[in-house]
Amino acid sequence: MFELHPRLAADTAYVVDWPLCRVLLMNDARYRWLVLVPRIADAIEIHDLSVSDRRLLIEEIARASEGLKRLTGAKKINTGALGNVVPQLHVHVLARNEGDPAWPGPVWGHSPAVAYEDSTRDAFIAQIVNAR
Repeated sequence: MFELHPRLAADTAYVVDWPLCRVLLMNDARYRWLVLVPRIADAIEIHDLSVSDRRLLIEEIARASEGLKRLTGAKKINTGALGNVVPQLHVHVLARNEGDPAWPGPVWGHSPAVAYEDSTRDAFIAQIVNAR
């Protein structure tokens, strides 16, 4: 049975469930940053997924990337599956722009997160859910 890792639950807000992944928004208002978590019990690495689920994961990553690009006009969409802190398989998809606090370096470990105001977070989640 799928259970979201406690660290992911603490650091994110629920957005929507797609066919494979739970889509989450990282609670850092400086970045438009989604986290896709395949709802597959005990998945740690991409190769732990079936071939069909791997294909679906790529499609959902592309969907998240295209949606973020369209919603934010970002210069670059970064995608990564690190898993060194949280072992549960999850993929970060985040919009980047010159001048963001970590540009051009990675956002991971750059500085403490700045939490969203509830209304701003909820409005962005609604945009993601309604994006086509």
